Amino acid sequence: MAEHKRLKVYFDGGCRPNPGPIEVAAVMRGMAQVRTDLGNGTNGDAEWLALIHALEVAQASGAAAFDLLGDSRSVIAQANGRAKAASPSDRVHLERFRKLAGANPPTRVRWVKREQNLAGIALNARHPR
Repeated sequence: MAEHKRLKVYFDGGCRPNPGPIEVAAVMRGMAQVRTDLGNGTNGDAEWLALIHALEVAQASGAAAFDLLGDSRSVIAQANGRAKAASPSDRVHLERFRKLAGANPPTRVRWVKREQNLAGIALNARHPR
C-alpha cells in the first residue's frame, strides 16, 4: 500500500487597519477559502481565527491526517502547548481550537516563512497596491 502524504492546509489572518475588520484565509490543494465575516479584532485575533478556519477546512475535507501551516510564531507556539496564552482573548481562541480539534486534531501545527505561506499570498492578492 502506498504511503499517503499528509494534507497541508496553510492559514493566515490579518486586519486592515489593526485593530479593524478581520480577514482570514486557508489554502488547501491550491484553493483559497477566504472569510471576511468574522467581525473586528486585532491581528492576533485574526491569526487565531485563521488557524481555526484552517482546522475546520481540513476536517471538512475528510483527510485522516493533516498539517496546519502558518507564519504566526505566537499562535503556533500556543496551539502546540509550548507557550501560555498571551492574553484573555488568546485563551478564548485556544480553548475553541482545542475543542474543535478534539476528535480529529491536526498531525502538526507548523511555522513556515511568510513568503512560503500560501494563505498570506492569497490575502495579499486581495489588496493590490
